[in-house]
Amino acid sequence: MKVGILTGGGDCPGLNPAIRGFVMKALDYGFAVYGIREGWKGLVNDLVDKEPLTVADVEELIDKGGTVLRSSRTNPYKDPAQLQAVKTTIQKHGFEAIVALGGEDTLGVASKLYKEGINTVGVPKTMDNDLSETDYTFGFDSAVQVNVEALDRLRDTARSHSRVIVLEVMGRHAGWVALYTGVAGGADYILLPEVPLNVEELCTQVQRAYARKGYALVVASEGVELPEEEHKETKVDAFGHVVLGERNVGEWVAKEIEKRTGLETRSAVTGHIQRGGAPSAFDRVLASRLGVRAAQCVYERDFGKMVALHGNDIVVAPLEAAVGTLRTVPKALYDSLVPLFNK
Repeated sequence: MKVGILTGGGDCPGLNPAIRGFVMKALDYGFAVYGIREGWKGLVNDLVDKEPLTVADVEELIDKGGTVLRSSRTNPYKDPAQLQAVKTTIQKHGFEAIVALGGEDTLGVASKLYKEGINTVGVPKTMDNDLSETDYTFGFDSAVQVNVEALDRLRDTARSHSRVIVLEVMGRHAGWVALYTGVAGGADYILLPEVPLNVEELCTQVQRAYARKGYALVVASEGVELPEEEHKETKVDAFGHVVLGERNVGEWVAKEIEKRTGLETRSAVTGHIQRGGAPSAFDRVLASRLGVRAAQCVYERDFGKMVALHGNDIVVAPLEAAVGTLRTVPKALYDSLVPLFNK
């Protein structure tokens, strides 16, 4: 069987171990696995490797960040010509299956292609941890570790200078990264997209924390909704998502705290630092297991599916269900953790 594999959307730790896991298992089945460069753009522009991937190509990827296949935010369904090019490239190379590693957008394309008769299998990747039908996605744990280290470092300087510091982390619609970073890093307040922003409550809590210890730390998700009169969102990506990097949520929150409390406040953004670097041990194992299970899906011709983590088991779920609804932070979980950052 001839199989194409691609990575789409933002890079994150774990993509390379997942590629490695898939190829190693696929070779056991006798598959010829070809790398498709730059995500769906690689099928639009026929950026397909001339030779199949070998053990030598992937065996040392276990500790490597990013993706050796490169990536892009390409939505072929925006342009009929691009969509036709995708189908033409698949036919030209004789691919019997396409394995896509990505988040909601990348797997959304895979789901649509499956409905049009193209055999696809999805592997969930997103630092936001917001895909349905799976308990965790690789990239999330590594991103949280980076942010917790950043928050630990910010605590040192906040304490030294008697300041309030706001750390902005990734998370468009789901606040998993902010919540885990804030709890693990001992933040004094955490702002999530799922919880409406209450500036008065935020400032009250910051003042309480500052009164006790002479500094305060706030973690804010980049997707937190700000008052409309303060920020206008215009730029969008290929999938219609607002470009969050220009919203400057952390900076806005810091200025609002300083204005309302009189406390010297600074902001910091980990941004794309969260994406790079070696994956955590958890993400290496999870990504490897998902890659292996995806190869099994191809072998069993179980297409239109996404491999997923349920508890400690790797299972499969329909792609359509996985991308149909975002997995956001449940209110019950948030409420149960509020006592840790609201004193």
